[in-house]
Amino acid sequence: MAAMFFMVTMALYFTATVSFLAYLLWPSVALSKLSLGMTAIGFAAHTIALVARMVGTADVSPPGFHEALSFFSWMLILVFLAVEFRHRLHVLGSFIVPLALVSLVSAAALPDTAPTLSPVFRTLWVHVTLSMLGTVGFAVAFVAGVMYLIQDGLLKSKRFNVLYSKLPALDFLDHLNQQSIVMGFPLLTLGIITGALSAEFSRGSYLNWNPEQTWALVTWVFYFAVLLGRLTMGWRAKRAAYLTIIGFAGVILTLIGVVLKSHGPVS
Repeated sequence: MAAMFFMVTMALYFTATVSFLAYLLWPSVALSKLSLGMTAIGFAAHTIALVARMVGTADVSPPGFHEALSFFSWMLILVFLAVEFRHRLHVLGSFIVPLALVSLVSAAALPDTAPTLSPVFRTLWVHVTLSMLGTVGFAVAFVAGVMYLIQDGLLKSKRFNVLYSKLPALDFLDHLNQQSIVMGFPLLTLGIITGALSAEFSRGSYLNWNPEQTWALVTWVFYFAVLLGRLTMGWRAKRAAYLTIIGFAGVILTLIGVVLKSHGPVS
């Protein structure tokens, strides 16, 4: 049952992605409604798939990357629907839904029996949940940064086209960028702390400086600097947008490194 709803979810997210991308180019109310409807139905199917998978698991085992990436995708869509409900920001789906689809396809590409997280990540579900929630915050900051740079470029070139009319004001995007980091950073911090506690329990050491731990700490320091700069030194607008895009690239590299290592010998 979980596998069936998982496939249905991917099909619906794919349809929504195509529709949302088309919505960027054409001023069609029907496209926005279709896109939002497919996303909402896909989210419902995704929720059923996640619940069915948890119910169908006989033992409470540590989550694998299949579950982590699927949860990340689910949370991205949840955030989008929440923002859409509050601000009626349809165009955000043109950036968030494709990202969620890529995450879900990546989860599907991993074997269902893929190795669970390596011992340093083998705390309870709380570690993965916190880490993924923090990553969702950085993903939204990344999307806000991309949208900001696009809108800023359209303004400077005076290209007042369909895309320009759909993108939010620069101030709103800057605020969304900052708030996403403010929400994501504490969650990532808690995720790293629970991961360190897991390492202590399983290996007798809080930190062993393997590549994924090192990348995670570098990412944490980077976002700490960005957050500090935003809150105390007034970093705004284009600089913040570029920095959050670079920071999210670091997050992706960290996830790729952990996934690749999970398919090798567990140390």
